[in-house]
Amino acid sequence: MRMVRPENPPAAAARSSGAFPRGRARRRGIAIGWLFVLPALAMYTFFVLVPLLLSIQYSLFRWDGIGPMTWVGLKNYATVLQVPDLLGTILNAFKLVLFFSLVPVGLGLVVASLMHRVASGRLGAAARTVLFLPQVIPLVAAGIIWGWLLALPGLVNQVLRALGLGGITRAWLGEFGWALPAVGLIGIWVLLGFCTVLLATAMTNRDPGLYESARMDGAGWWREFLSITVPLLRHEVGVCLTVTVIAALAAFDIVYVSTAGGPGNSTAVPGIQIYILAFTEQRIGVASALAVLLMVLVLLVILPIQRLSRESAG
Repeated sequence: MRMVRPENPPAAAARSSGAFPRGRARRRGIAIGWLFVLPALAMYTFFVLVPLLLSIQYSLFRWDGIGPMTWVGLKNYATVLQVPDLLGTILNAFKLVLFFSLVPVGLGLVVASLMHRVASGRLGAAARTVLFLPQVIPLVAAGIIWGWLLALPGLVNQVLRALGLGGITRAWLGEFGWALPAVGLIGIWVLLGFCTVLLATAMTNRDPGLYESARMDGAGWWREFLSITVPLLRHEVGVCLTVTVIAALAAFDIVYVSTAGGPGNSTAVPGIQIYILAFTEQRIGVASALAVLLMVLVLLVILPIQRLSRESAG
C-alpha cells in the first residue's frame, strides 16, 4: 500500500494563504514599474548623466574640440580660480541671487498674503494670471523686450522724463554700475509671478480657520503674515528658493540677449563665459572645468535649502 508523505505545514500554510501568488504579483508589479521608468531613465542618462561625465573628463584635458587631447590634470580648475575674469563671473552669479531669488521670494510672500486677505474670487484669479504671464513668455523674447525698454530712448527713460526725472535717465544696460542691477530687474519680473502663484496656491490649501481666529483676536495683516503665513509656507518657500537660486546661478539666455555679458565683463556669468570659452575660444577643458565648478556651487547652495525645507515640513 502506497504511503503519502505529509505536506510541509509551513509550505501548505503559505500556499493556502496566497503568499506565493502575492509574491509573484509584487515582483510583476516591480517589473512593470521599471518598464514605465526605463524610457525616462534612458533619456536622463543620455542627455544628463553622459554629458556630465564627459564634462568631468574634458575638464582634465587641454582640448580645442577637434585635435588630440592633452592631459593637464587639475590645471584647468586652477585657471578658473586664478584668472580674475573667470572668477568674477561666479561672483556676478551670486550677486544675481539677490535679484533672481531673495527679492522675488520676499515680494511673492507679501503679494500672496495680500491677495489672500483682500483679493479673492475672480479678482484674485485675474491677479494671479497677470503675475504669471512672464512665465509664459520665452526668456529670449523677455530679454529683447526689456532691452528695448531699458535702452536710452526706451520707454523707461521716457516715463522718467515725463515725471521730471530726466537727470537720472541713462542706458541702463550699457553702464558698468547699472547693467547688473538692470539684468536683475528682468529676473525679478520673470520670477515674481512664479513665486507669488505658488505661495498663493499653498495658502488656499491651508486651514482658513487659523486666519479667521487671528482676525477675531484682532491681529493685523503684519502680525498675521509673521505668525501664520511665513511659518506655514516654509516648505513652499524652500521650493521657490531652490528654483530661483538655480535660475540665478545658471542664468544664460536673459543675460546673453540683453547684454551679452557687457559692458566689459560687468554682467558676465558662468553660462556666458562657458559659451565663449567653448565655442569662441575653443578652450573646451577650461569651459568644462568652469561648468563642473558651477554644478558643485549649485549643489552646495541648494542642498542646505532642501534639507532645511524638509526639516520644516516634518
